[in-house]
Order: sequence, then C-alpha cells, then structure tokens
Amino acid sequence: MVTCGLACWRCRWLLPLLLGLAIIMGIIALAGRGWLESESAPYVQQASLWESCTRGEEDLNWSCESLMDYGWGRAAAATYLVGFVILVICFALAVIAFSIEILRFNFVRGIGGLLFVVAAFQIIGLVIYPVKFTEDIPLTGDNMFSWAYGFGWASTVVVIGCAFFFCCLPNWEDEVLGNIKPTYYYSSPERAPYLN
Repeated sequence: MVTCGLACWRCRWLLPLLLGLAIIMGIIALAGRGWLESESAPYVQQASLWESCTRGEEDLNWSCESLMDYGWGRAAAATYLVGFVILVICFALAVIAFSIEILRFNFVRGIGGLLFVVAAFQIIGLVIYPVKFTEDIPLTGDNMFSWAYGFGWASTVVVIGCAFFFCCLPNWEDEVLGNIKPTYYYSSPERAPYLN
C-alpha cells in the first residue's frame, strides 16, 4: 500500500504547488480593482492598490485618482510588489531544489527564510494600505475592503505556512529521501486473542 505522508518523496511537489497558488493569488491582488468597494448600492467607490475611483449615484463614468501621488500609496505598492517578486524567486528556487535527486536541505531552509521575508513585506503593504487610505481619501457611503484585498491576505497566509514547512523540512530529511525502512506492526495470536 502506498502512503503519502507530510514529507514523502512523491509529495515533494506539494510545497512548490502551494507557492504557485500564492503567486496566482498575489497576481489577483495586484491586478484586482476590489481592494475597497462600496458595500451596497449605489456603488460609488472602488479602489485598487494603484488608484481610487468614485462616481456619482446617477453617473456611469468613474473618476479615478492615482494613489501613487501619496507617499503611503507608493510605500504600500512597493512593499507588496517587492514581496511578490521575492515570492516568484522563491518559487523558482523551490522548483530547482525539488527537481534534483539529492536535495540540499540547507538550501531548502534558506527558501523558508526568504519566504518569511516575503510575508513581512506583504504584511507591511497590507497594513499600510487600509490605515492610510481611510485617513487620506474621502470615503462616500458604506465601504468595505473587498475580494482583491482578501486575495492579498490569502497569499500572505499561504506564504507563512510554506515558510514554516520549508524551514522544518530538513528535520525529515531521511523520510523525504526514502532512507528509512518502513516499520510494520503486527501482533502474534497469543497477544491478540480478540482477533480469533
């Protein structure tokens, strides 16, 4: 019977796959216009990481203002973007690390350390944005931080989880490389009378 535990060799692609998922969620967060939206009709406010748009209740055209005119807007975008770029580099390093037959486990632990740096940059950007946005941008009606902002946090949570696994993976080096013989548990009929 084939089993696939947390650290088996066949399952080594799970961590790079999770990093790929974090990249996809990061792309959605970077490109999405749903960082902040009106909570209910009339929908008069929406914002992305890059700009804030408003319109009148009867108007169909959005009037947009770049958030790059604000220092905090540039800081939020830069920190999230730097974290995203390092995440892409970590993904490439993870694919290389798991492609070779003999893993360099210190190399894998280094990827975990870089992923903690990614998480720190992304968290800084995700905290700066709502705090300064609500202070400096006049909001119209009831608003909420919406789906694209949520994808940014989801990407960060996946990165933190992967960072822990990459850092702890060297502790299971023998299991991952298949250097441990399987242990079989059995009992003799005298010791297990209930089996009769």
